[in-house]
Amino acid sequence: MINLKSQILNLKSPKLRLLFLAALILGIGACAVPQETQKNKLAEDLKTAQQSNSTLTLNKVTLEQANEKGETFWKVNSQNAVYSKDQKIVNVQKPVGKLFQDGKEIYDIQGETGQVFQEGNQVFLKGNIVATDLKNGVVLRGNELEWRPKEDVLVVRNNLTGENKQVTASAKEARVFSRAKRMELFGSVVANVKDPILQLRTEHLVWFVEQQKVNSDKPTQIDRYKDKIVTDSGFSDQVDVDLKTKIATLTKNAQLMPSDPPLQIESSLMSWNFPAQSVVSPGPVKVFHRVEKVTMTGDTGRGDLQKKVFYLTGNVVGIGEKRQAQLNTDRVTWYLTNQTFDAEGNVVYKQLNPVFNLTGPRAAGELKNQTVIVKGDGSGGQVVTEFVPDEYKGTLGQ
Repeated sequence: MINLKSQILNLKSPKLRLLFLAALILGIGACAVPQETQKNKLAEDLKTAQQSNSTLTLNKVTLEQANEKGETFWKVNSQNAVYSKDQKIVNVQKPVGKLFQDGKEIYDIQGETGQVFQEGNQVFLKGNIVATDLKNGVVLRGNELEWRPKEDVLVVRNNLTGENKQVTASAKEARVFSRAKRMELFGSVVANVKDPILQLRTEHLVWFVEQQKVNSDKPTQIDRYKDKIVTDSGFSDQVDVDLKTKIATLTKNAQLMPSDPPLQIESSLMSWNFPAQSVVSPGPVKVFHRVEKVTMTGDTGRGDLQKKVFYLTGNVVGIGEKRQAQLNTDRVTWYLTNQTFDAEGNVVYKQLNPVFNLTGPRAAGELKNQTVIVKGDGSGGQVVTEFVPDEYKGTLGQ
């Protein structure tokens, strides 16, 4: 068998090598025909097909392609193959094979039908595609597969799904770049992370399988689940999720909406730590309590969602919509369970009914019910109370 394959290889074009199994075209009684006769007959058939515009049908065939260095690009076994000189392609049935990069096997592939191009620059399979990454265990399924080895890209499309031990995903198309060690998913992408239980929805997702990271440069929504119920939702124009540290970074128009406490957190950049149930924004941040209608803004912010506490620093402004109260300070600790706060540094408190202003170094209270105590700091810091006459009512905050 090995000798037979070797002889057949010498008969083919260097761009496309066809390896045929024993008793390929000789039919019943082929085992009784001398091996030399088989090789001579096969040589004549191939020569005839190549010199004319006719086709040649072969059974149990192996097609193999190598580059100029002799490194294998791909190898495909087929139950049935039709060679057509004018189209410079080989049509194959029930193809099963391997894809190579730099001489090493990288993917197992299979499908229902396929085409192998004689120029050696493309393999195309259709129907019930299964492509398995031999290094990281990712399995891709779809209805079309295209391998372009010179471009180092494997494309699987049409009802695409992909999975490994960390992520399952669906999309319209996947492009795998083996040397760059990344996979790009395009069109109606839905990626489900197994730990923590997340779902990402976007139009373009890049999956760095070995680095255990996924990111997107398109608007993305992240839902976190517990007992099959969404507990928190995040949105941003750009997302990076580190599956190892279990931290998501939301960039540009970032928004996080936890259900408990019922907040809406907005910033241009925030880090969402799933195990710690915390969120950190190194830049300007706005936190809105959706039930109590209280808003806090600051230059930076940090929230402990498990303890239900939010810390804001720098130019902090708090507004209670129900009572038209406003707090300005340098730093604030907001206790979300009972809606109280502690403020430190340059505290200014204003309210409409009754209208008055309070200033001092420290304050504690509750914005939603206008219960605020402004305190001195014990080192000379004074508390000033300013009552506003009736004719100035309505000018609060101007």
